[in-house]
Amino acid sequence: MAEQMIAVEVCYPLPNKQEVVRLRLAAGSTLEQALESSGLLSKYPEIDLKKNKFGIWNKLSKPDAVLRDFDRVEIYRPLIADPKEVRKQRAAEGKVMKKGAGDSEAAES
Repeated sequence: MAEQMIAVEVCYPLPNKQEVVRLRLAAGSTLEQALESSGLLSKYPEIDLKKNKFGIWNKLSKPDAVLRDFDRVEIYRPLIADPKEVRKQRAAEGKVMKKGAGDSEAAES
């Protein structure tokens, strides 16, 4: 009897393009096995199984997660800036601008 196969995609977004590798793997394969089979680990040495985060359909997953047919494995790049800090900075800048705008309006009247 033939071994059951599943179809999966492994995606790695880069700043200017997205690498997508389509694979057929044995049923019961893990996220880590898909990463290794994709060839992306050797093509992009910056991908580190211990440091990078990975997901299946936008949901964080561990390398030992078992894949299902038509799963999309995603390799997440590290963030350049902390989104919470960026929001705090924008909020602080907005408050300064609003105060400044209010003061200049009062001066004109």
